[in-house]
Amino acid sequence: MMKDFNLNNLLRENIKTIAPYSSARDEYKDITDGMVFIDANENPFNTGVNRYPDPQQTKLKVRLSELKEVSTDQILLGNGSDEVLDLIFRAFCEPNKDKVITLPPTYGMYNVLANLNAVENIEILLNNNFQPDKDEIARTAHPQTKLLFLCSPNNPTANSFDANDIAWLIEDFQGIVVIDEAYIDFSKHESWISRLNEFPNLIVTQTLSKAYGLAGIRLGICYASAEIISVLNKIKPPYNVNQLTQDKALERLTTIHRVNEEVDQVLSERKKLRNVLKSISIVEKVYKSDANFILVKVDDANKRYQQLVEKGIVVRNRTNQPLCKNCLRFTVGRESENMKLIETLQSISKS
Repeated sequence: MMKDFNLNNLLRENIKTIAPYSSARDEYKDITDGMVFIDANENPFNTGVNRYPDPQQTKLKVRLSELKEVSTDQILLGNGSDEVLDLIFRAFCEPNKDKVITLPPTYGMYNVLANLNAVENIEILLNNNFQPDKDEIARTAHPQTKLLFLCSPNNPTANSFDANDIAWLIEDFQGIVVIDEAYIDFSKHESWISRLNEFPNLIVTQTLSKAYGLAGIRLGICYASAEIISVLNKIKPPYNVNQLTQDKALERLTTIHRVNEEVDQVLSERKKLRNVLKSISIVEKVYKSDANFILVKVDDANKRYQQLVEKGIVVRNRTNQPLCKNCLRFTVGRESENMKLIETLQSISKS
C-alpha cells in the first residue's frame, strides 16, 4: 500500500473547485411508471429514445460490478476508451506545464491526446524485449510528470508487461499510473483491477470493443478508486453514453457465455495462425501474443503490405513504429479469413 498519497496534490487547480453540470436526470432519479416528466425539455412523443439516457449508466455499472467484483463507485463509463483517457488528461494535466510518460511502440492516441491537451509527452522506448525500462522511467519522472501510460497487453507488440515491473512502477511513480487493458480478455494474466484497492494511484481502462465485439457502440470503461472516479464524474459530459449504447452493452453483458466462447475461438485461431506463420519463408519472426492480433516481422513490410492489399487483404503496416521495422500486424480473424491470409502469404513467398 502506498504511503502519503494525496490525490488533491495531483489535480489541476481549476478541477479542485469545479462545479459539475447538473442535468435533469441528475436532479431527479426516481423514475416510476405513471409519472409525468416535463423537466428536461424532451420531445414528449415516444420514439424509444426521446428521453435522455441515464447519465450514470446505473444498470450497466451494476452488471459490470457483478462481473468484475468492483464497487459501482469505482467505475466510470465513456464514449469509447479515448474519452476516458481524455478525461484523465483534463483532470490531472495542466496545459503547457505538466508532462506524461508513454512507452513506444504503443497506442497512438496517448500522444494525440497529449498534443490536444497541450501536455508534453516524454517517450521512453520499450527495451528489445518490448518491456518497460523502469530505471529510465524512474530517472525521467519529476513532480510535473503526472501520468504514466502502460498498455498491457501492448499494442502493437501484443505482449504483456512483467507484473513485478508494473507493481514496482506503480509504487515508485509519484503520479497516476494508467494501465490500458483493452486486450486483457485474450491474455492469461490477471487484470490489475484485482489490485485497485492496493494502489490509490492506479487507473485501469478496458473496453467492449475487442473481446465483446462492440467496437461500433463506443463504450470504454475506467476502473479506479472511488475518489478518482468522483473527480472524473465531475468533468464528464452529462449524457456521454447514449441510450442505444447502454442497451446494447447490457444485452451483451448478460450473455457472457457467448463472449467467452468467441474469445476461446480467437485464442484457438491465434495459436494455429502463429504456428503456420513460422513456416512461411518471407516471415522472419512471429512474436508472442497476449492479444487478438499477432506482430510479425517480414523481409520487406512495405512490399508485402502492398501485395496483400492487391490480393484483397488489409493488414496494419507498423514498420515506421520504433522497434518494429519490417513488422506487420495481423488481427486474428475467422477461420476462413485466417486461411485466406495464410494461403496468400504462401503464394507470395513462392513467387
